[in-house]
Amino acid sequence: MRAVSEHTGRGVALRRDDVDTDQIIPAEFCKRLTKSGYADTLFANWFTDPAFVLNQPDRAGASVLVAGHNFGTGSSREHAVWALRDWGFRAVVATSFGDIFLRNAWKNGLLAVVLPEPAVAELADRVDADPAFPVTVDVVRTEVRAAGSRWSFEVDERARWLLLNGLDDIGLTLGRDAAISAYERARRPWLPTLHRGRFGTAVTVGEQR
Repeated sequence: MRAVSEHTGRGVALRRDDVDTDQIIPAEFCKRLTKSGYADTLFANWFTDPAFVLNQPDRAGASVLVAGHNFGTGSSREHAVWALRDWGFRAVVATSFGDIFLRNAWKNGLLAVVLPEPAVAELADRVDADPAFPVTVDVVRTEVRAAGSRWSFEVDERARWLLLNGLDDIGLTLGRDAAISAYERARRPWLPTLHRGRFGTAVTVGEQR
């Protein structure tokens, strides 16, 4: 995963509360077997409305979404984060998030930031008034900056550390390869081991002495 310390981009306001993951990406698009290629599925049902904010030409290229209350609630589908990321969003600022969405976002490099309601309202007004209005999310200083204003935010320290170092859970495990290999070499031979069975499935067996 790419390390991220800061992102600055144009903002766009989504003035809707309680946006759940089924609204972010309808369930029928979650059958794909990849972790990318979901740009065309984001807010699929809303894009049919010509008045939808992301249909406006002057909002093309926005990368900071200013949302409302309870963004990303509902089912735990990670696809919701992938769809936002693939469309081009790098950060979402809201007053609150669904817990699972929040964890999924940081694990996939999407900066999900909780700010107080007055701060979110100010940002929404600013980006509505100026499509080119830039917003900065600083992961190092854990603050959002815009037009001279700045607001601090809280983030899980482990998630923050992983993102600053460009690591996901798999990358973190691979970084301990030497210790894992040393453990396996010292492991007693009579203990159960994993062997590949038919169709590539893992089967636990006990080695004969």
